[in-house]
Amino acid sequence: MTDDYPFILDKIRRFCDYQERCISEVKDKLRSWEIQSEVCDKIIKILQNENLIDEDRYVKAYALGKLRNNHWGRNKILYALRMKGIPDLTIQIGLLELDTEEYTEVLKKLLKHKKVKAADAYTEKAKLAQYAIGKGFQPQLVWELLNQND
Repeated sequence: MTDDYPFILDKIRRFCDYQERCISEVKDKLRSWEIQSEVCDKIIKILQNENLIDEDRYVKAYALGKLRNNHWGRNKILYALRMKGIPDLTIQIGLLELDTEEYTEVLKKLLKHKKVKAADAYTEKAKLAQYAIGKGFQPQLVWELLNQND
């Protein structure tokens, strides 16, 4: 441990207080400050005991934020969370917390407001579907909503 340990701990607490963080984000921040890995692990345990880091809570907040603000679907959120090193079970539980009605409304709004240039209705639907699937929405749900509008 270094003499700066209380200062570092206070600084990382403020970092976690600002918004929800996952363990990998905290580790990355500590590494950017060139903190030794054993000290990083101790700090992370302290933050977890103080309930400043909670990956279940992080997944729920991240998923809801990406759905509402970025209009991402479950698939894209899933892959983004995997890239952060969060366990699949935690991700699945967090994604189940998303309100199905709100999720469908976001997709409907996304499909309604997307401007597509196409020669015919079939091509327009295909482009809309490709766009929504690229945003992470499930293909079955996308096509169901597109065919519902006929």
